[in-house]
Amino acid sequence: MSTERQHEYVLRTVEERGVRFVRLWFTDVLGFLKSVEITPAELEVALEEGMTFDGSAIEGYSRIQEADMLAKPDPNTFELLPGGRDVPIARMFCDIEHFNGEPFEGDPRYVMKRNLERAREKGFTFYVGPEVEFFYFRSAEAVEPFDTAGYFELTAHDLGSELRKQTVLRLEAMGIPVEYSFHELGPSQHEIDLRYTDALTMADNVMTFRLIAKEVAHDGDVYATFMPKPIAGACGSGMHSHLSLFEGDVNAFHDPGDEHGLSKVGKHFIAGLLVHAREITAVTNQWVNSYKRLIPGYEAPVYVCWARNNRSALVRVPLPKRGKNDSARIEFRSPDPACNPYLAYSVILAAGLKGVEEGYELPPEATNNIYEMTIEERLAEGIGSLPTSLAEAIEAMERSDLVADALGEHVFEYFILNKRREWAEYKAYVTPFEIERYLGKL
Repeated sequence: MSTERQHEYVLRTVEERGVRFVRLWFTDVLGFLKSVEITPAELEVALEEGMTFDGSAIEGYSRIQEADMLAKPDPNTFELLPGGRDVPIARMFCDIEHFNGEPFEGDPRYVMKRNLERAREKGFTFYVGPEVEFFYFRSAEAVEPFDTAGYFELTAHDLGSELRKQTVLRLEAMGIPVEYSFHELGPSQHEIDLRYTDALTMADNVMTFRLIAKEVAHDGDVYATFMPKPIAGACGSGMHSHLSLFEGDVNAFHDPGDEHGLSKVGKHFIAGLLVHAREITAVTNQWVNSYKRLIPGYEAPVYVCWARNNRSALVRVPLPKRGKNDSARIEFRSPDPACNPYLAYSVILAAGLKGVEEGYELPPEATNNIYEMTIEERLAEGIGSLPTSLAEAIEAMERSDLVADALGEHVFEYFILNKRREWAEYKAYVTPFEIERYLGKL
């Protein structure tokens, strides 16, 4: 559909459905959703010219002396927002531009588009399907779960199940299909798996999902959090992501002649993820709290290896469904749901494509429980570890030409600066652990 016809569709739908406000969405570098709300009277101008805003007020955007920027709505992302509001409201994601019409280098959506274009130049389309885990608590002020249920557990009149159901219904009303929804391992921990689609659409969907989940929780007088590890001693929340490359309609990861159905492209892609895993972790796990999840014993990946049925591995190759060659895929298990999905999927794609371009050799499959192996055994098998802290992850990222190239200079430099500041603040903070452990003894 041409741009002109897309604009006509949006304008006609707004008029026919009586839409009173249109929210223009975009994200800052850290992945926080931003919104500018306009009326239908301004919509045609916004579609044609973009809406001016102060970029210096957005985390990681412009300097004060070059503040004015344009938010250009993407008509492909137009959807009505559900939820029983008094007046119909719609939303569109925006691409951020300079006043001369050039893409803004600090826009995470542009970063992703640039990496997807690199894949297209090689004949590939990148698809993603995330498993998004999160917690419900009674409020945002305290870690107070309201159930003690476990994995797949179903209880009568369960508030969490009802909130999950309402979230799924709102997502599907916005054209975001859901595959699965269930209670996870932790108390008040839940998971909703989004049906795979192209990576840009999925990043938009993840941003939408996080907002919808929080709105539904708020309507139920509780709080939804995507914090990676809110409860000590319980499993944290991950965003295991199923990845695949397609060449046209053909799954480039599938090879019917291979013993396990995995093509050379798929093997090289996995090898790329393993080689560059440490470098990209600061982006896929971008918070101090992210590394409280990436520890042994809680089903989160810690060691850099791959396997088919071994869930302690960083990369897993799920068995494809019988007769469905297009379901061949890779599961990358380290990302958490608090990452910026545009940046996270950009560096994941860059790492995998590097393996394909350079023909990285896939190491042997890890067949043992890696958590039970000794350090010497892991070293003998060539199994390294992910960074154990945000500081260690930033050091690995800072040395990475691959991440610098994938993110671009603007985002790369700002991201490192911001995360070093976060780590410095964390180091200076006296934690409740220290008070409990030392105050009465020292």
